[in-house]
Amino acid sequence: MQFHLNGFRTGDPGRQATAAGLDRRSKERVDVLIVGCGPAGLTLAAQLSQFPDIHTRIVDRKPGPLEIGQADGVACRTVEMFEAFGFSERVLKEAYWVNETTFWGPSPADPRAICRTGRIQDVADDLSEMPHVILNQARVHDFYLDVMRSSAVRLEPDYDRTCVDLRVEGGRSHPVTVTLKHGGRHETVEARFVVGCDGAHSFVRRAIGRELVGEAANKAWGVMDVLVDTDFPDIRLKSVVRSASEGNVLIIPREGGYLVRFYIELERLAHDKRAKDLEISPNDLIDAANRILFPYRLEVKEVAWWSVYEIGQRICTRFDNAANGASPTVFIAGDACHTHSPKAGQGMNVSMGDAFNLGWKLGAVLRGQSPATLLDTFSAERRAVAQDLVDFDRHWAKAFSGRDDGQPGRDPQAFRDYFEAHGRYTAGIAVAYAPSRICGDGRHQSLAQGYTVGMRFHSAPVTRLWDARPMQLGHCLKADGRWRLMLFNDGSDPTDRTSRLWTLCDRLASDAASPIRAFAASDDDIDAVIDVRAVFQQRHDAIAVESTHPFLTPKKGRYGLADTEKMYCADPAFDLFDRRGLDRARGCLMIVRPDQYVAEVLPLDAFDTTVGFFSDVLMRPDLPGMT
Repeated sequence: MQFHLNGFRTGDPGRQATAAGLDRRSKERVDVLIVGCGPAGLTLAAQLSQFPDIHTRIVDRKPGPLEIGQADGVACRTVEMFEAFGFSERVLKEAYWVNETTFWGPSPADPRAICRTGRIQDVADDLSEMPHVILNQARVHDFYLDVMRSSAVRLEPDYDRTCVDLRVEGGRSHPVTVTLKHGGRHETVEARFVVGCDGAHSFVRRAIGRELVGEAANKAWGVMDVLVDTDFPDIRLKSVVRSASEGNVLIIPREGGYLVRFYIELERLAHDKRAKDLEISPNDLIDAANRILFPYRLEVKEVAWWSVYEIGQRICTRFDNAANGASPTVFIAGDACHTHSPKAGQGMNVSMGDAFNLGWKLGAVLRGQSPATLLDTFSAERRAVAQDLVDFDRHWAKAFSGRDDGQPGRDPQAFRDYFEAHGRYTAGIAVAYAPSRICGDGRHQSLAQGYTVGMRFHSAPVTRLWDARPMQLGHCLKADGRWRLMLFNDGSDPTDRTSRLWTLCDRLASDAASPIRAFAASDDDIDAVIDVRAVFQQRHDAIAVESTHPFLTPKKGRYGLADTEKMYCADPAFDLFDRRGLDRARGCLMIVRPDQYVAEVLPLDAFDTTVGFFSDVLMRPDLPGMT
């Protein structure tokens, strides 16, 4: 964390100074109105709160913050995202870590009884620097709310607001008008953009004429969080239990050391029935779990929360209101545009991924850094991700239930193999964006084989040059809306003035076409839009730091202080050049998006190509933008 740049300040460095003019901001006229305070809505609000010049409002029909229940699985990739927002350590301290998964099936000696059939590592080594964890969705909400409250705009949700009308009228600065009902009264909000994060029954989705299309739910499952006395030996391990005739259960240990979640298979639903029509009680779920886990016993002492839900995979054709070539002004994210079962633990994670993808794009457009056409990429990118999720969930649900003929569900070993084979997906790191204006074609992928263009930036241990601090390279990618240029040097000495790295830094620093200078306002720090970082192959104590290129130690702030946190060296114990397939002889230049996805890999001397890439994405500050 960096602070004191513009003067010494006491107090919590994570709490930003209050933005000027907050008391004069109207709630009736905003840049972005977010509808829904679920994971997607709060991720988006937390991102937009980092931009003091953007007026954001978030509303929810509930009377207050979520307190209990709902989602709990947090994928590795999502914890990486939490690090960008600054609260991953709080999550890791509080959460249950999913280290191993066990598999149980019918005993060969007595098919009525279950026995352990396998045990595997839950997340493969070096898949991520972050673990797969379990944490109540309400606590995730709390952490996002803290980010919002600590931001310069002190953003707070407005609860007990129900959307009753949404209209779009083109040709206006604030083309979307939303009517909210609150306490028996109506209030009108005009917005440049509206984002519906209001769940599977989304009002915003219906208002823009989109609908969820797909398979109707025909299978009911029960879920309960309980405090339990049991002799089941794997009660503190994630366990997949499939009985011969009594159904299946997924056991998820919860945070705190005692609480456990059970997902319990119930009956198939007739085409005209829904889960809410079933007369199910917590005791019914407990009895079902006991039958499945025979010969082990469960004595439930307390039911903290329970529910019954349906499995159905549905998705919208588009995630916005774009039509007739016009850029969108209304978006939908999370459950508002895709639904699926919770057993693979992806719903909350993909919803937050939707919002992280959209947040930086809205920020760039509203601050005049990018044209409005950038927003067209949201639906294209995230719908493809959601379709992959729906397809995966359909196969996973069938395999889990063991009713997918010809699939791995019936064979215990095949099911374990299926689970392991899809580990990258369930860890959240299999997302791969297609080539577009913000994602290159990977023609130089051989320079960085472990950093696939279109996929998330894979962190690795490094040593920061100036202060010899061991750290994760990916943790410099903060949720601040900035692009990154990661310069992975060839084998040359970083102080060699004839090297390709030095020549590139010269051009980035002083060339009139340099995107670093072209897209930053004259009164901004040089790294306000594009943040340049360099990684060297040499040990940190073998480099004369005072002789490195001054561009990599830029002067910033009102005092012109040197930023000494831009250069890193490979960790000898984990050399990322070898472990991530970086070309030692040639090095590379890597463009990383504000949402931490690799946008392009280029040769270290590809200055002109870099200029061309950013010219398609960014706008000069002297050009008219959205104000």
